[in-house]
Amino acid sequence: MSDRLPIQLDESSRTPIYDQIEAQLKSLIVSGQLPAGTALPSIRKLAASLSCSVITTRRSYQNLEQKGYIKTIQGKGTFVSEMSMQDQSEQKQEAVQKALEQAAAVGRSYGYSKEELSNWFAAVLEGGEER
Repeated sequence: MSDRLPIQLDESSRTPIYDQIEAQLKSLIVSGQLPAGTALPSIRKLAASLSCSVITTRRSYQNLEQKGYIKTIQGKGTFVSEMSMQDQSEQKQEAVQKALEQAAAVGRSYGYSKEELSNWFAAVLEGGEER
């Protein structure tokens, strides 16, 4: 496994760094970009590649391990856990639904109607920027 995962941190975000790492690793796992059995970089190597603290990356790994996404084997490393197709499907659906709910909440907070938000969403799906 490359020590460099496609993880981008946003220092200006209100979301804690460990949550950003956890969410992006979870996405890579659920989407199949990191298949079961894939070796992950050590906590120290990941921290170095992301320019963050070891404590931060450790927390992300611990959270993912508690949720069953990864497993650590003493003396061998940390690996992506096996996930059933049903679990993968449910996790993907949950993530997308949560993102859509957040987008809808932002739109409503700015006073946009359901119809306006629906039109924008349809335009986004078509790749346009209708406003």
